[in-house]
Amino acid sequence: MTLDGKQEEAADMQIIDLSAPVDAAAYEADPVRHEVLGPREGALHMAAEMREHFGIEFDPDELPDGEFLSLDRITLTSHTGTHVDAPSHYGSRTSYGDGTPRHVDQLPLEWFHAPGVVLDMTGHGTGVVGVPELEKEFARIGHTPQPGEIVVVNTGASAWAGTPRYFTDFTGLDGPGTHLLLDLGVRVIGTDAFSLDAPFGDIIERYRRTGDRSVLWPAHVAGREREYCQLERLANLDALPPFGFRLVCFPVKIAGAGAGWTRAVALLGD
Repeated sequence: MTLDGKQEEAADMQIIDLSAPVDAAAYEADPVRHEVLGPREGALHMAAEMREHFGIEFDPDELPDGEFLSLDRITLTSHTGTHVDAPSHYGSRTSYGDGTPRHVDQLPLEWFHAPGVVLDMTGHGTGVVGVPELEKEFARIGHTPQPGEIVVVNTGASAWAGTPRYFTDFTGLDGPGTHLLLDLGVRVIGTDAFSLDAPFGDIIERYRRTGDRSVLWPAHVAGREREYCQLERLANLDALPPFGFRLVCFPVKIAGAGAGWTRAVALLGD
């Protein structure tokens, strides 16, 4: 293909941002700390670092405008903002493979660049959906997820991102629903909610009422039996068709981590 052909192809492609921002000003159950060193502070920091680590003396006032480069220091969890959960997040041992779950830096990149499917689970309120709701949605959109596709669940929860309600009011997947998608060959399951499981309060209430341990974070616990990843805290899912697009969500390569942030996007067009 010629360069002009590639440019025409790129012009026909639409990129839709599916990522939520990491924002220290927004409400987080585990708050984000964001310290900004401006260009002047960056110059002073650079001079101090050169002196301490390399024994080099340098006057920052010799720089143009007395400024160097800005610097951001951010303290947050790997589950803040849009992120990918790795199998090691779900537990220390697995019933598959050699029994050792893989970290986020060890996963195949092809899992995270694949055709996408959006399942509309808006309107179900706080709690869980499962096999009946998923199969009804497959019939509605006229598509059953195929092996290797990335399935994302639109719960409508992203409307509350940045507020306390985002962490308490959303729809999760139950155990059978999670296993249905895994049985279909799905390796990455996403959601616009805080978690693929139901909110903490809902889970604990149902457990105390029933005594049934299977209601305790079943979507995550399923990852101890089946190797798969969760893609959590997505945004803008309403902008997508049910299928016919590609989803790209490569996780940041954090050695030995159970999760990694991602700038998730959808690619629409040729």
